[in-house]
Amino acid sequence: MSQSTLETLSDLTETAHARLQQQFADINPMVSLRSGMREVGIPADMINVDCLQTRRRILLILHDEYPDSLLYQFTDLDQEAGNDFQQMAFNEVTVETLFAWMRDYFAHP
Repeated sequence: MSQSTLETLSDLTETAHARLQQQFADINPMVSLRSGMREVGIPADMINVDCLQTRRRILLILHDEYPDSLLYQFTDLDQEAGNDFQQMAFNEVTVETLFAWMRDYFAHP
């Protein structure tokens, strides 16, 4: 996976996160980059967006086998990620998309 693709996703996610914090003071998710997947042989990079208030998580994955796609999953913090990832073209991922996912998924437990 290209470092610039990961940087782009990270920037989009951080911008969406900042917008969410401005508009919804009660929703304060944490964004983290998970780089250890490659160390255990999984050719992918992942960003977690975790909301402690609702105990929910959004997983964003850039997988080398799907170079033009974003894999994503909505799950709970207490659950392991399943195999039922959704997929969208990476060039369609926007700040608005990520913001709406965070707002909608974290605001309604």
